[in-house]
Amino acid sequence: MRWLTSWFDKTGALGAIIAAMGCASCFPALGALAASLGLGFLAHFEGLFLNTLLPIFAWIALGANLLAFISHRRVWRLLTGVIGPTLVLLTLDPLWSYDWSTYVFYAGLMMMLAVAVWDIVSPPAKRCAVKTTPEVPS
Repeated sequence: MRWLTSWFDKTGALGAIIAAMGCASCFPALGALAASLGLGFLAHFEGLFLNTLLPIFAWIALGANLLAFISHRRVWRLLTGVIGPTLVLLTLDPLWSYDWSTYVFYAGLMMMLAVAVWDIVSPPAKRCAVKTTPEVPS
């Protein structure tokens, strides 16, 4: 199950960043990066990326982090993994009209990227509640 949650977490983070890169007019910094990488043609699909794909990938990353918590019980990983997608989802709908929402959105995307890299560099180990002792043959 560990490989499944790891795969979903990376898919959610990478998908959210790619979807945000397609929104050149909404997010100038990501748009400039996307254009320099040759992804300027994605600007035609901005509505699809922003309204459909970005929330889907954020929900995938959020679900993967919750599922990973069930298997390894690391509270700090849960908190850091849930903050990014939550910020992205909150920014897309209820907080979008505020001037500071773009900064919150960038912070959420960077948090998702940081947690994905953290999971690659230092994968979580399962925390067991019960310690077992090896049986000694008699």
